[in-house]
Amino acid sequence: MLRRSPRLIIPISALATAVAVTVVLLAVAGRASRMPVSVYPLAGSRASLPQTQIAFRGVSRGQLGPIVVTGTSSGRHSGTVRADSDGHGASFISAKPFRPGERVTVRTRLRIHGGRRGTFSFNIARPSTPVPPAALPVLAAPSSAIAHFHSRADLDPAMVTVDRDGTPADEGDLLVAPQNGPTQDGPMILDPDGRLVWFKPFPVSSRTLITDFRVQNYLGKRVLTWWQGSTNQGSGRGEGVIYDDQYRQVATVKAADGLAADLHEFLVTRQGDAYVTAFSPVSVPGVDKPVMDCVVQEIDIRTGLVLFEWHALDHVPLKDSDFTPKSPGHIFDPYHINSIWPTRDGNLIVSMRDTSAIYEIDRRTGKILWTLGGKASSFKMGPGTRTALQHDAILHGDGALTIFDDGGGPPQVHSHSRGIRIKLNTRKMTATLVREYDHDPQTLADFEGSMQLLQDGNVVIGWGQQPYISEDSPAGRQIYAAHFTSRNSSYRAYRFPWSATPASPPAVDATRSASGTTVYTSWNGATGVARWRVLGGPDSNHLRVLKVAPQTGFETEISVPEEQFVQTQALSASGGVLGSSPVTRAR
Repeated sequence: MLRRSPRLIIPISALATAVAVTVVLLAVAGRASRMPVSVYPLAGSRASLPQTQIAFRGVSRGQLGPIVVTGTSSGRHSGTVRADSDGHGASFISAKPFRPGERVTVRTRLRIHGGRRGTFSFNIARPSTPVPPAALPVLAAPSSAIAHFHSRADLDPAMVTVDRDGTPADEGDLLVAPQNGPTQDGPMILDPDGRLVWFKPFPVSSRTLITDFRVQNYLGKRVLTWWQGSTNQGSGRGEGVIYDDQYRQVATVKAADGLAADLHEFLVTRQGDAYVTAFSPVSVPGVDKPVMDCVVQEIDIRTGLVLFEWHALDHVPLKDSDFTPKSPGHIFDPYHINSIWPTRDGNLIVSMRDTSAIYEIDRRTGKILWTLGGKASSFKMGPGTRTALQHDAILHGDGALTIFDDGGGPPQVHSHSRGIRIKLNTRKMTATLVREYDHDPQTLADFEGSMQLLQDGNVVIGWGQQPYISEDSPAGRQIYAAHFTSRNSSYRAYRFPWSATPASPPAVDATRSASGTTVYTSWNGATGVARWRVLGGPDSNHLRVLKVAPQTGFETEISVPEEQFVQTQALSASGGVLGSSPVTRAR
């Protein structure tokens, strides 16, 4: 006997609920299609490159609808659509590059910022030859200005001398990146006494510059970040690098749209994205040399897609530059963006060295909301507020702006460099100097430099081209002073608390003499080592404890009775073993 399948009975209330949910979802989709969508390249842009992707922000991939992309000379473009990792955007990746000089039109069913009835256009620039890499300047220095270690003979970092230290013990370590050799450059962590904590060496022969080395947060974890690449004419071509607290590389961030990340900024956001700068040499009518357009990009670290893009050439007139096409050099660099800072409302603060001005940029439209300083200031500039060739402009929550004001050049505008804190009144459009921070004695930097405001109100200043690092109290009194022992320099200097246990083991070296064995041990980057325990014996299988000694710096020297084989163990303050070196034969 066949059994009849039970009938599915759906209550009227359930059907009503399902219909209501469907209506709501359709309404949400409908509203999404009507919500303003930001696009990059911005509508009307005239400086995009042939490899540009077309990014949509404020709508999910599934809500994009049909996209028709047509170039005036390249015709219709097929391509793929890739979603941003946060689900709030996607990019159209063309299957073929656009052609220099053409106009690209994009047709959608979306409501586009700057578009009309879902359609917007942008122009493709005519790229010039990229600036080739150049050798880094290498300064002669005595051996006494370079650190040497028995246990890490592969490390030859430039040394730093601390002249004054009146800072709190818990403020953290110094992070710098020496860039003038004489043997190696690279990211370097120092304790407040100037002793090495961690160094990643890049031989000067590699022509690799390291800049903007600091501690940031990535996906909720403290990480080390820096830019690395080649440089020439003050610009760079490279990538951002992220290391975890075991000194393992966890991410590499590249610029998009045919650009290479520039050396001046690598800023990781709380959302797990990164802001980078890029220099784009292009041909501009009426200028007989390549013009360096400056580009700001926000990159989705997990996908490499563009989340925001802004070209200075689209928004800042060439006449606002401190320089002209007739200025010395085979390129014309009118802007030279050197810092990016996101505001609380999502806009961006951008510093341009070569206009001596700072700008607030509307993230959605790309429009300049105000200009501070330069030839077209929106503010009435109070005494002491004008900067020249400045760096590192950061807008703080209280409405104050901190800036490293180089003043050097050429041309030299100020008698000395300084850090400044300016109060902006965006209602009355006035700028007032709150505090000036000078080096003792005063110094003049032609380029580079940084100013970091700490939580306790102290200010850390890296003096760029000059070999100095200092810290001032909130009142402007210099309480910390250090300098590279040779005339080295670091693009920026920071102070951050940092805690790390390297994935690699400690290092050890041992030499025998008539009086016993001298053991040298170190652990590049370890921050929790309090003492070292030395084990020794006639062979690697029969080791006993010989001595326990306190750590005395990057490398600790310990004298023990003569043994053929030794091993060291790094101990925490509580006596726990943090790591063990390989067993090595004493020489």
